Amino acid sequence: MTRHDAIVIGSGPAGRRAAIQAAKGGMSVLVIEKGRRVGGVSVHTGTIPSKTLRETVLNLTGWRERGFYGSAYRVKHDIEAKDLMTRLHMTLDHEVDVLEHQFARNGVHTMFGTARFIGPHQVEVHLENGDLRVVEGEKIIVAVGTRPYRPANVPFNGTSVLDSDEIVEISHLPRSIAVIGGGVIGVEYATIFSALDVAVTLVESRDRFLEFVDHELIEDFTHQLRDRGMAIRFGSAVANIAFQNGHPITTLENGRTIRTETILYAAGRVGATDALNLGCCGIEPDDRGRIQVDPHTFQTSVPHIYAAGDAIGFPSLASTSMEQGRIAACHALGIPMPPAPEFFPYGIYAVPEISTVGMSEEEVRRRGIPYECGVARFRETSRGHIMGLNTGMMKLIFSLKTRRLLGAHIVGEGATELIHIGQAVLNLKGTLDYFIENTFNYPTLAEAYKIAALDAWNRMPVAAP
Repeated sequence: MTRHDAIVIGSGPAGRRAAIQAAKGGMSVLVIEKGRRVGGVSVHTGTIPSKTLRETVLNLTGWRERGFYGSAYRVKHDIEAKDLMTRLHMTLDHEVDVLEHQFARNGVHTMFGTARFIGPHQVEVHLENGDLRVVEGEKIIVAVGTRPYRPANVPFNGTSVLDSDEIVEISHLPRSIAVIGGGVIGVEYATIFSALDVAVTLVESRDRFLEFVDHELIEDFTHQLRDRGMAIRFGSAVANIAFQNGHPITTLENGRTIRTETILYAAGRVGATDALNLGCCGIEPDDRGRIQVDPHTFQTSVPHIYAAGDAIGFPSLASTSMEQGRIAACHALGIPMPPAPEFFPYGIYAVPEISTVGMSEEEVRRRGIPYECGVARFRETSRGHIMGLNTGMMKLIFSLKTRRLLGAHIVGEGATELIHIGQAVLNLKGTLDYFIENTFNYPTLAEAYKIAALDAWNRMPVAAP
């Protein structure tokens, strides 16, 4: 048995940040990773692969230039799966190399195998070669992430019926695909395939997708998807998936059928905690495999065991997972931590991007806050015109009483970068006046902040600043 100050199970965003923070604090740290390489789901099947595929598709298809040259414009006419995989594997190799270097530089040890608790401080590791090791940790941080939800009635076969982990290793581009699930993952992949001119049908059992996003943005986004030919089936769940002549047929509960070459099932994920034997420590995950923690310290019901990242559930973002891992490690080190900023951004890497921070208009209404909105269209900016943007919008929500920014919501090119201006103003309790009085680089898409603020000010019953 080897002993360490801290054992981190998992090397995704939460695990890597926890391990490095603990090592910088003077702890001897061991990271246990069940895959063959460090990085976790985020690097190998999740965040990095999907965003790499998106960027590759936008480049190879010439998507960003079609505003000028028409929808038939292509950079590469015959795009194959191997074109996508080449860039994907180059990116993943680089990510792994960077992470391995970070671990080496900070003295973090790694062990590759499947971890299982055999006591509150003891972890048994089944190595790939069949060997068994037992390690002991004074503090243990669980950051195992999630895996796709795979219901028994869905006939996954790894070729034509795939989950969201399998889709990143697709061997050929289908001519048609049904994406089941209108969450973030489903929407991202549906729009990526649509940008490749694959016929896409997106199925969502609820009456709308991405419920947490401001509804006006989603209406604009949905219009863009339908305008480019994507079929969207709201309000009916999948009743059955069967095969006919080797191709899957999806039957909805309302009786409609969808015939496609491929199906991507992306309706949820579950915590990858079932093999950890957490029960022997007195920790019981919920029915989705999620671990309950203190939201400020990320301690579980067992004080020396922490959990962070997607394994604890909401918000399940790589960015927040990194912070959770860091805070957990700091608490394990006895370092006092200030409360995290109130607002953090969501980034949805669809085509087009969506990013949002703060309250939506629906939430502002529910809270009974008097407010006004301002909207800017990217085509109204000189930079947008230069880029050939026909779509894209920014929506800012301000309090009528305090003039403070309440929420910023963007759909369009660069949304996930632009949102950080709104995030900073929001967390610093800034007002509409910041946007009106400050100078922005010209020409930029960031000018949309000033345009949207002036649009709101024009409607507000107050004197000019």
